[in-house]
Amino acid sequence: MLCEASEGLASAVLKPLGASVLCPVEPVGRWFEALVKRRARNVSASFHELEDEKESSSESEDEELQIEEYPLLKTLEPKDWKNQDHYAVLGLRHLRYKATQRQIKSAHKTMVLKHHPDKRKAAGEQIGEGDNDYFTCITKANEILSDPLKRRAFDSVDPTFDNSLPSKSEAKEKFIEVFQAAFERNARWSKNKHVPKLGDLNSSIEEIDAFYSFWYNFDSWREFSYLDEEEKEKAECRDERKWIEKQNRAARAQRKKEEMNRIRTLVDTAYNCDPRIKKFKEEEKARKEAEKKAKAEAKRKEQEEKEKLKQAELEVAQLAKEKEDEEARQQALQSKKEKEIQKKAIKKERQKLRTVCKNWNYFTDNQTENVKMMEDVEKLCDRLELVSLQTLNEVLASSTRDEGQAEIQKQVQCLLRWHNKSFPGM
Repeated sequence: MLCEASEGLASAVLKPLGASVLCPVEPVGRWFEALVKRRARNVSASFHELEDEKESSSESEDEELQIEEYPLLKTLEPKDWKNQDHYAVLGLRHLRYKATQRQIKSAHKTMVLKHHPDKRKAAGEQIGEGDNDYFTCITKANEILSDPLKRRAFDSVDPTFDNSLPSKSEAKEKFIEVFQAAFERNARWSKNKHVPKLGDLNSSIEEIDAFYSFWYNFDSWREFSYLDEEEKEKAECRDERKWIEKQNRAARAQRKKEEMNRIRTLVDTAYNCDPRIKKFKEEEKARKEAEKKAKAEAKRKEQEEKEKLKQAELEVAQLAKEKEDEEARQQALQSKKEKEIQKKAIKKERQKLRTVCKNWNYFTDNQTENVKMMEDVEKLCDRLELVSLQTLNEVLASSTRDEGQAEIQKQVQCLLRWHNKSFPGM
């Protein structure tokens, strides 16, 4: 899409764009030199190289380098080069690992102009024979600091670096000041150049977690090849060279392990002494306690509600049972009353039947038949129900003596038939 033209101008398409073309690009100048070095050593660009190139490109051309003359330079023993401070030899003690390749090159040039044997000899100064002159230390220092790999090896064992760790007693007094300096000091070994800060007492838990997460997963470029006790170049045969390499690798691995343990001890000590961590832990503990209490309170209330509901259900059930019992009691009383009434009515009807039959002398003047009739009347009184007795008494009340006798005998016969049917064989 064409961009909109400015006021007073117009947009136009001159010709269509062609397809993209991939063009090879080759490094030139100092970048070509760095490429050749990497290919010769079969290694990738170290972060030192990248940093140095970045700093070198941004550095002003006319910047003046301040050289600090090393007072003990002339007393150095060339054969003891491994124990010498190469930055101090070149007058770069104030810059050390921060010195750029350009500054190293400039410092070496300055030192050569001042301490070259030919110049000193011309001035009448006594010169050491061969490699025994202290100028050899300047050459060796430049050789090591100009090579990124050798310089990284020397920087890893920088004699001025403070490997000490803060103590717990120091942390109690000034935690931020003490540990901030320690972490900033050790941050130089990080492969990742974006190292998080320790922060202050007001830092958030997310920032603190990110800081300790970084340091617990710290990736260090520090290595200890500079401290190799044996140099494989001095080996007389391949087997000896392999043995030397094996010994050196083992020593480096052990020192690397000790270094990572040192870093881990620093992080552990800081984490355990960090007042912010203690504060967050106490707050977390208080929050969990509050949640626990809230859950317990909610559970208690829920239990109370269940108990109340259960009690209400029990009360309802109790009231229902009491009501049911009362109804049953009332029903029983009513039934009892009805039975009492019925009992009195039956008793009354029985008495009435006996009286009627007695008044008629049990319907006979014969004493034997009289006794039998009395027995039949008693059977009717015992076995007839209230309604039957009432009906029989009503019939007898409106009957003559003979009709009454016939009715009595009829009822007795009915009673006998019912008995024989209900209890056959008796």
